[in-house]
Amino acid sequence: MSFGKELVQSAEEALAIAKGEAKPGAVYVPPRVEVAAIRKKLGLSQVAFANRYGLAVSTLREWEQKRRSPDRAALVLLELINRNPQMVADTLQAKDPNSFDLDLAEHSA
Repeated sequence: MSFGKELVQSAEEALAIAKGEAKPGAVYVPPRVEVAAIRKKLGLSQVAFANRYGLAVSTLREWEQKRRSPDRAALVLLELINRNPQMVADTLQAKDPNSFDLDLAEHSA
């Protein structure tokens, strides 16, 4: 099936779901995460937490005030922070990500 046909079919399915004529194949309900509780457990201010873990302070505030929800990648990061905050901080501060010196030819078989 061509991309155009798939797009039209998807739009038709979305419309049928919106009208209540069809049920979605799957619904993802993200787990609730208490971002403020994780941050407070570490004894960090919003600014300190955001800086330590590479987050925008404004995003952190939006999550804490329930105006936005973390996406899947952010949920994983938050769970890692919750379980092992020092490991995450150490990993993020270990090396400048723009300075990795990896010779891919050296690792090819």
